[in-house]
Amino acid sequence: MTSEPAEAKSTSRIPNFFRMPIQARITALHERGLLTDADLRLLESGDHTLKRHVADKMIENVVGVLGLPLGLGLNFLINGRDYVVPLSVEEPSIVAGLSGAARTARLSGGFDATTTDPILIGQVQLVDAADPDRAAETLLAHKQDILDLANSLHLRMVARGGGARDIEVFRHRAPEDPSGSEREMTVLHLLVDTRDAMGANLVNGMCEEVAGLVESLTGGKVFLRILSNLTDRSLVRASVRIPVENLETRDFDGEAVRDGIILANDLALVDPYRAATHNKGIMNGVDAVAIATGNDFRAIEAAAHAYAARDGRYRGLTRWTRNPEGDLVGELEMPMKVGTVGGSLETNPTVRINHRILGSPGATELAGVMGAVGLAQNYAALRALTTAGIQQNHMTLHARSVASAAGVPEPLFDRVVDGLIESGEIKVWKARDLADQLGQSKRRGTRDTAPDDEPASSACGKVILLGEHAVVYGRSALAAPIPLAVEARVSDAREGVHLSIPEWGLEHRVPPADRHADGAPGILATLLARLDLADRPMTIEVVPHVPRGMGLGGSASLAVAVLRALDAHCGLALSDEEINAFAFECEQATHGRASGVDNTVATYGEPLLYRNGETPAFEPLSPPRPVPLVIGIGSTASLTAHTVARVHAAWQRQPERYEAVFDQIESLTEAAVDAVRQGALEELGELMNLCHGHLNALQVSTPELEQMVHIARTHGALGAKLTGGGGGGSIVALAPKGRDRVSDALRAAGFETLSFEIE
Repeated sequence: MTSEPAEAKSTSRIPNFFRMPIQARITALHERGLLTDADLRLLESGDHTLKRHVADKMIENVVGVLGLPLGLGLNFLINGRDYVVPLSVEEPSIVAGLSGAARTARLSGGFDATTTDPILIGQVQLVDAADPDRAAETLLAHKQDILDLANSLHLRMVARGGGARDIEVFRHRAPEDPSGSEREMTVLHLLVDTRDAMGANLVNGMCEEVAGLVESLTGGKVFLRILSNLTDRSLVRASVRIPVENLETRDFDGEAVRDGIILANDLALVDPYRAATHNKGIMNGVDAVAIATGNDFRAIEAAAHAYAARDGRYRGLTRWTRNPEGDLVGELEMPMKVGTVGGSLETNPTVRINHRILGSPGATELAGVMGAVGLAQNYAALRALTTAGIQQNHMTLHARSVASAAGVPEPLFDRVVDGLIESGEIKVWKARDLADQLGQSKRRGTRDTAPDDEPASSACGKVILLGEHAVVYGRSALAAPIPLAVEARVSDAREGVHLSIPEWGLEHRVPPADRHADGAPGILATLLARLDLADRPMTIEVVPHVPRGMGLGGSASLAVAVLRALDAHCGLALSDEEINAFAFECEQATHGRASGVDNTVATYGEPLLYRNGETPAFEPLSPPRPVPLVIGIGSTASLTAHTVARVHAAWQRQPERYEAVFDQIESLTEAAVDAVRQGALEELGELMNLCHGHLNALQVSTPELEQMVHIARTHGALGAKLTGGGGGGSIVALAPKGRDRVSDALRAAGFETLSFEIE
């Protein structure tokens, strides 16, 4: 393939963007300067969406707001400049198809796009003139008077280089009416440069303003005075050149793909039935940008289809040909009258963000981008039809949608999608069945395929019911284990220490401890140094069953599982107390001021009251009835180290104030222990809710955590609160009235869940 031009390596290329969680995508845009700090906060909190009270001012009879997915078209290189293109559309395959087409196009220089001035036409219909020919001549003779009057109330637009530029006059003869008579009419076209505005209201106003002058000049009567949506004076022309070597697929050579695209396009030029579908594909991309940028996609559609029939026969809007070098060359010409100021652009916060993602273009630049997107979407559709077929691409995206609806865990997602396509049963029940089978196979594989001298070891995660943050300052915490959070296995290697966590895409050689590596490699380096195993060659395979960085004790359970695997493989004869102590050291290295709760629950695997003090201690708890819990997992990682440090800084400034808050949390925790011992779940739920209020006062909650808490409580949870350090992460909900109801509600809102009982 042709190498990518050096100047193209910029903001629109974000590798593996589609595989990232939503939060990571938002962060990637912010890091590239495509989002402001304010945009980042709005997207993270969900406050970017149109609010109902704002919608009520936009149209009549409002009862709600309808949402559409907002995606990004990547890889676009247009006129030598990179663009990330916002796309609001519900149809699968469009965003992926556009990004793939743009990736191919940029290899040979990307798209070229040119535009004419942003001219909008206003029409003034004149009837009942005594002499229509004389009326037309008179209007043309008074062109400057008409233009001056039209511009007189829009001097600021004129100062920006816009305003009424010219007039045209047309004669029309209406069809015969029932009486058999024909009616003649004269139509004045007012050609207005609206600059960056969409301009509908401006042009309509100008038509109203000149209507009286038209009547006085001609003696006729003005009837209609309104803009035309056939904006054939505001055109975009986009083109692209793709060498045949960049068209190759696994099953088709480049020449076959090129010739197939040309042949498919030829049909759209001669057959209106094919042309309608062909042009609809172009508008799939154009409309998605129009909606995302607050433009009138209905007007753009009307202009495009009218322009496609301008010579009396409806045709495709693109031409694909072969140049003398054998390259595939695509061209698109169509009307494209858009705006970047005024209207819904000023009202809808998401639209404002989308314009900033695009680089805040003017109207003609935006029109050029939309023309390139239309050509790219047409290429993607024709290429799919010419090669694997459009249905295969739709099937893949449909399978991904079904797997998502079934709540398939991320580590199994791609394999379940492949299984759905292979089976032909793309159904939610089938996705869940495949996920169960793969999950059981994975767990069996961890245990059963290991040789006898390489056993799998496991550790629990943790959920704090009450007491987080206060426990760092000598108070207590009520915590419970999350079963089988992490499994680990150790085997001999030829050299070095290797860490493998396939679910996280992590394959690392563990560095020496003195390098202070971050994350799992750093934890293992610390452990191996303390155990005098840093020089022993081995492979450590870790299988996590809880997401990392979500306040569920993942780092502690990883440390404990690996310690137990090392103990079994190396014959260390470690006691639970020693494992707990080593794991605590890892927690201190990871979080700075660790309380000791996580490692203790991971080590002993039972619900307990953890008392922090000069000599930390814990007391196992045995509830007389099951305590059903649902964990809601957010999209933003828990910032435990940050929140612990922030609370500590606040405590240092106002120790008495914060000690009082910690005392209040402590009293709630002690009461909650009594409630657990008595099986008083309604009391426990109320205490959890009160504790969440104190944690919110400590400013460790987030809008996303608050959303999950609200969802859980409104769907039957007796209590719901953030769990762990906060700043993101997870919530815990007490759900004796139905774990499925709470879990389903959280999943419907886009969150992952874990569900289990404390026995």
